[in-house]
Amino acid sequence: MPLKITLKPREIILLGGALLKNGEHLTQFTIENEVPILRQKDILSERQADTICKKIYYVVQLMYFEPANLSSHHKTFWELVRMLSAAVPSVTPLIDEIGELILEDRYYQALKATRKLIAYEDELIRNTHERSQDLQKDTEGNP
Repeated sequence: MPLKITLKPREIILLGGALLKNGEHLTQFTIENEVPILRQKDILSERQADTICKKIYYVVQLMYFEPANLSSHHKTFWELVRMLSAAVPSVTPLIDEIGELILEDRYYQALKATRKLIAYEDELIRNTHERSQDLQKDTEGNP
């Protein structure tokens, strides 16, 4: 089924491994065959993968766009997942969902599920930071 894409001016898209940047005007085109595609808001660079959950997202993104290196990416993914699961067992349901999608070769859907994992990680970090600040206030107020 053809996919109609509309790009905003200067919007970036990753299409079948090629990074495309739109010009100054709104552009529309149709993709007639099945090819990996990600819009700018969904692309994560290796430099941006600065947490374990973002690293997992980046590796799934590589699976999606580099099928020739799939075994290497799978190995990295499962290593990261084991480390994360050991440190934060509460992520297991999300990891199970992502792993199942990967085993079914549904990498785009796995990326969407990994976004939920990143949001959960952000929430944990935010809560930890807030608790740390509260603890610091408590200890500063007491002699």
